[in-house]
Amino acid sequence: MLRMLSGLIGAGLALAVSAPAGVGAPAPSTPAAVTATTFVVSGRGWGHGVGMSQYGALGYAQDGWSYDQILGHYYTGAELGPAPVARVRVLVAEAKGALTLRSPVPFQVRDVFGKTYPLPAGTLALGPKLRVPVNGPPTELAGPILFLPGAVPLQLDHAYRGQIEIGVTGGKLDAVNVVGLEQYLQGVVAKEMPSSWPDEALKAQAVAARSYALAHRLSGKPFDLYSDVRSQVYGGVAGETARTTAAVQGTKGEVLLWEGKPIDALFHSTSGGATLDAAEVFGRPVPYLVGVDDPHSDLSPVHRWGPTPVPETLVRKGLKLSVPVRGLELARGQSGRVASATVVTAAGRTKVTGAALRLAAGLRSTWVTQLATLSLTRPGGAVPYGRTVALTGRAKGVKGAGAQQLVGGASKQVGRPALQAKVKLLEPASFRLAAGKLVGSVLKVPVAPRVTARPTGPSVSGVVTPLDPGATVELQQDSARGWFTTARTTTGVEGDYTLAAAEPGAYRVRVAPAQGFAEGLSARIELR
Repeated sequence: MLRMLSGLIGAGLALAVSAPAGVGAPAPSTPAAVTATTFVVSGRGWGHGVGMSQYGALGYAQDGWSYDQILGHYYTGAELGPAPVARVRVLVAEAKGALTLRSPVPFQVRDVFGKTYPLPAGTLALGPKLRVPVNGPPTELAGPILFLPGAVPLQLDHAYRGQIEIGVTGGKLDAVNVVGLEQYLQGVVAKEMPSSWPDEALKAQAVAARSYALAHRLSGKPFDLYSDVRSQVYGGVAGETARTTAAVQGTKGEVLLWEGKPIDALFHSTSGGATLDAAEVFGRPVPYLVGVDDPHSDLSPVHRWGPTPVPETLVRKGLKLSVPVRGLELARGQSGRVASATVVTAAGRTKVTGAALRLAAGLRSTWVTQLATLSLTRPGGAVPYGRTVALTGRAKGVKGAGAQQLVGGASKQVGRPALQAKVKLLEPASFRLAAGKLVGSVLKVPVAPRVTARPTGPSVSGVVTPLDPGATVELQQDSARGWFTTARTTTGVEGDYTLAAAEPGAYRVRVAPAQGFAEGLSARIELR
């Protein structure tokens, strides 16, 4: 039941509100203010910006350029030549407790000593002991073991051309697809570029992907490549399409070479209008990765993007910071992209690279054309029921921002001037800053029930507003070890309560969080 807060009268009572001077009671700590911050970012392009722009390749193909002309534009001075290898080993399953291999036709298995056994069509469940039903009962084979397909591809999670090798590392299973380079590329190209694009663009992508794969072969591992973004996304047979397979076959064995070795043929979706020099991104020059004009970038839907809201919490988590981010200060490189950023927090200033900021904030690129900030701050702690909360907003780099309260899925502007507001609260509330269609992060304001406390002889009594009857109320005494509960009761029909005080000392009355309200506390009182 809702009730008005009764005033506490100290004259002539054995209990007094707050500790008198000289008693030595610790001053109550003031909770830190809480701020919800959103960075609003606009920019150009998608990706690191180095090497071939895929939308640029699309545009040049539409202009009639051949795939070798497209590659020559983006990889300055690199030459087409033959691939030095014809087969790769791709990690397609990693650290699994068990694997299931399937084949609709008879197939074979070869142990580590080179002995081969026939296997019938069907499903084979494998565990770390590598037991395979050869010559009848399941037999433990020395690993790694190699499965050879019959007339159709073998299947794990997907169907894969070539052979599948299963090994054990640390009691877990790894699966490696041993496959021809061209067959591998057939499962890659459509994952990197839409198969509906022009043939010459697909061919350029095939050569770039083939070159990239060979330049990024791993050493010291039982495989050459990962099947995900750590190398290139490889989908096996399911990743193939007729048009991308034709592009792979139409450039069979071709790679880009520099001084006789496959180049690191980096590529990305959209440059934003010009590709980047590798020296600006990686800190060292690469002769075939220099920035070039990319006029067809405007074909991309993300040639220009934003404004995009980025919650401060995302940046904080991405950069592994323990305190909230208050601001970002950007430093730009020669291209105009963000080379580094200074992250401002209450604990100080931290400098990160533009690439690190892009990853942490989930930005499409480091080519940031505009950065704005929307911040809304409230006092720390819960607001007592019926009291007013003061909100303070800050808008940097954006006009027309105002505070809004969210009510039942809708929003309404509160306060004047627009960036400041005082709102009386009868229940927990949520607020945000907004400027047109741009909205900041939600700032939640908890509300606590009002708890009054007054002496009634050897007891303490009062009223809890607005919790329903039956709420648990605790009398807590202060000690060197903190507050501890000495008595409990429940509220009556009017939210009233009475608690017995055991001995003189410092007390408070507490109501636990309930019915959507935060913890409620009375003022500190002294029993003499």
